[in-house]
Amino acid sequence: MGFRVLIVDDALFMRNMLRDILTGAGFEVIGEASTGKEAVGKYRSLQPDLVTMDIVMPECSGIEALGEIMRDNPQARVVMCSALGQEALVLQAVQEGARDFIVKPFKEDKVLEIVRRITGKA
Repeated sequence: MGFRVLIVDDALFMRNMLRDILTGAGFEVIGEASTGKEAVGKYRSLQPDLVTMDIVMPECSGIEALGEIMRDNPQARVVMCSALGQEALVLQAVQEGARDFIVKPFKEDKVLEIVRRITGKA
């Protein structure tokens, strides 16, 4: 069974890009969310092995959602996705428990390198 992934990003084209990269590498995308609030709900119901989380989203930021997920499950594997210039937010996310971060625009080899390292899937 492949690793089960929840993709969180307010931009549909970013979710589609990540889904294509991950499914192409044998990961199973079990859900998507477009807000931090939706992400927390889907995390609780789907219990994914990995979450890719956009930092800047309306309603509830990725960092707020990360905090809630980490309180629910301190072992959660969450990778933050950020644009260049968001270093302070990335640092805050790592302090909150994020395992790593992926810089947008996504580069397939970099995404897979980080995801494989975190999941232990070579």
